[in-house]
Amino acid sequence: MAIIALKCLQSSLTKPYIRTFSDSKSSGIAASELCLSVTLCFFLLAGLIASPALAQELVCGQHNGTQLWISPLNPKAGEAIKIMAVSTDGPLAELAAIDNQGQRTVLQSRRRGGPPWSLVAELAESAEGLQRIEAYRDGKLAACHERAAGGINAQQRLKEWNLAAEAFYSVWIETLFGAPPAENLSFTSLQPVLRNAERNFLHNYLGLNEDNNLPLTPDCADLPYTLRAYFAWKTGLPVAFRACGRGSAKAPPRCGAPTIVSEFTRGISSQSSFTKFSRRLVDTVHSGSARTGLADESTDLYPIPMNRETLWPGTVYADPYGHILVLAEWVPQTADSPGMLLAVDAQPDNSVTRKRVWEGTMLFANTANAGPGFKAFRPLIQTAPGQWRVFSNDELSGHTEFTAYSLEQDQLTPDDFYAKLSKLINPEGFDPLQAYEATLAALVEQIETRITSINNGEAYFRKNPRSVIPMPGGAAIFQTIGPWEDYSTPSRDMRLLIAINVLTGLPEKILRHPELFVLGNQSPAQAKAQIEQHHAQRILESSIRYTRSDGSAWELSVADVLARKPAFEMAYNPNDCAELRWGAKPNTEEYATCRRHAPAEQRAKMEQYRAWFRETRRPVQ
Repeated sequence: MAIIALKCLQSSLTKPYIRTFSDSKSSGIAASELCLSVTLCFFLLAGLIASPALAQELVCGQHNGTQLWISPLNPKAGEAIKIMAVSTDGPLAELAAIDNQGQRTVLQSRRRGGPPWSLVAELAESAEGLQRIEAYRDGKLAACHERAAGGINAQQRLKEWNLAAEAFYSVWIETLFGAPPAENLSFTSLQPVLRNAERNFLHNYLGLNEDNNLPLTPDCADLPYTLRAYFAWKTGLPVAFRACGRGSAKAPPRCGAPTIVSEFTRGISSQSSFTKFSRRLVDTVHSGSARTGLADESTDLYPIPMNRETLWPGTVYADPYGHILVLAEWVPQTADSPGMLLAVDAQPDNSVTRKRVWEGTMLFANTANAGPGFKAFRPLIQTAPGQWRVFSNDELSGHTEFTAYSLEQDQLTPDDFYAKLSKLINPEGFDPLQAYEATLAALVEQIETRITSINNGEAYFRKNPRSVIPMPGGAAIFQTIGPWEDYSTPSRDMRLLIAINVLTGLPEKILRHPELFVLGNQSPAQAKAQIEQHHAQRILESSIRYTRSDGSAWELSVADVLARKPAFEMAYNPNDCAELRWGAKPNTEEYATCRRHAPAEQRAKMEQYRAWFRETRRPVQ
């Protein structure tokens, strides 16, 4: 309706008779006709403005912290489009599409977050005519996007990091790894994730079929950098990274000057250009890049406050030993189920897995040689055309567009850190039985992920039956290159041992931190006794199945796994058969199918390093 009114006014003011006023005979008639025409248009517009809902049609843009994004960037006629509404100031209610006939259709959308909050929908593209996308909150227009279907899209690429860009990145990550919380989400690498058009909102965003055969297989440390760079490539943003050392026993890693890449801001870059850049990126960054000191200025990532408003999907968690997680989704606590924080990580074999965040997956320690904790990528600002610099810690301390720099995590003990994290995930407190079941489920999830890792090693030896993988010495067993990095599991087994300690230590945690639990009429001591009894029963009822050397399945109860805890102190060597790596004892039926053993000199090394695992104390590298 607003479009009709505006066209009416435009038509009235451009009629031929308004250019004939010099003709004295026709000037009076023309003037009166013009006056009548403009008056009618005026009343039409006035009627629209009198109606708030219709008046909103006159101005189409982004409002009140809400942005609309369309994918692909420039859709072709007849092509389906994906729509993402992203808000930083509250949930959104619905997405609607209006065609050139004024027909309004409420779109079926997927709601996520927040913060940030989002709605994602898909729309079959109409062949012609004006089309309008609207996002609503509480019955009011929050944002809209107007475009000519089949024509040139007015949507612009981002070109600079700001609050809208960070929120878009966050929701893109959340959507990329979205799935029901109970689903075991795992991929052989990042490639199938990005090539999945349903998951990846930015799939073929540039319209160049640029995701076809895109080679991206980042490992642990490369994953957050690769995700950030991919997003920047698609949306036209600069990226920065540094070459860093690995630190020492007494000091965290230090980094050099940033390499700032602004190529993506100057126009659409090809797949080959991005591939070349991504290879340079992963050849430079490593686990030390994220473990930098919390007060350091020369870093790619900086520490942020530890609260629900700042820990958005896309936030990086760097543990003190080099493992890195990327937050993917918050699952709210309800009356019937506990909350969850989900994250993704990549392994040395390039597999990418989503997992729940808990003490068994997110390690925290106060160490002199690392700056662990939740961190955000340091944003860039343009200082002149084509020139950029990164923000300093002081600039980020009070900036309105970016998450604040904070040393809060530096003041926390591990016990305090986990207590605060638990309170963020379950702000209403945990029923002790709920807490136990969630912890048990997380442990089983971690064991099942280990099954995949060991299976990958077995697949390697089926292809290379006479091979013996060299074993590095000392702390290098946790970080090296080649088949040992791909198929050994020292870091994973260290986390498994910690996870076992967390489950068995839950009763004592109830005594130490009763404020985290909803105890009702129970005392902490009564709740502790209840959980100990429940634990004894549940570990017999829960089980996993691993694949033995001959391809047969063998079942272990969680009680079996817990009883084999000492065996997991020396179970990370891929040269050993699967049976040994799951703690099977010689001269048993389970062990009978074992056909491969690590060399004696490697077993001697493992015995020498066993104390690290028994004490769950990773050595300084």
